Amino acid sequence: MKTMVGNLKGGTGKSTVAFNLALWLANAGRPVVLCDLDPQNTLRDAVDVRVEEGHTPTVSVFGSIPKKSEGDVIIDVGLSKMDAVKKALVLADRVLIPVTPSQADVWATQQFITIVEESTKGKKTPEIFTFLNRADTHPGSRENIETEEVLRLIPGLTVLDYKLSQRMAFRRSFSEGMGVFELEPHGKAASELNNLAKSLFA
Repeated sequence: MKTMVGNLKGGTGKSTVAFNLALWLANAGRPVVLCDLDPQNTLRDAVDVRVEEGHTPTVSVFGSIPKKSEGDVIIDVGLSKMDAVKKALVLADRVLIPVTPSQADVWATQQFITIVEESTKGKKTPEIFTFLNRADTHPGSRENIETEEVLRLIPGLTVLDYKLSQRMAFRRSFSEGMGVFELEPHGKAASELNNLAKSLFA
């Protein structure tokens, strides 16, 4: 299963999400590889830190999408390389779009779905999923509620019931080459990540 994590807008936490999902799969004993198609090579840096710190299991990082893979493939894309994004879309089985609670992110999501449809025209269109990322931690946040409501109105888009909140644990764990469930196993960030990962890979 090839899962591409992407969005047209920067700052949505794509690399952090891709890294945590890959580590979640690896810790579950499932074969997984990461594909870092972002020119910034953020994922490769995070995995290098993980190896240097001796955290296990490790995850392999590729600069391109392998033609054959026995397990899951998590693809992180940088929108500055649109040709690579379009090629990845043709190979992906599904697209996961992290969306922060803002109108600008909703607009970017709509534009990105158009790119997905145009890039895969005449071919199998990947399933498109989205979820709130870096959401307000307040349970009654109007921004969270309104963004989810608007996303559910977009045709061809499946909104997942789980979100990741704006928590320091995500930033800390990524910089230390760890998943949030490794850094704070019983923390709220770990619980959120587990729920999201189970909904995608159970």
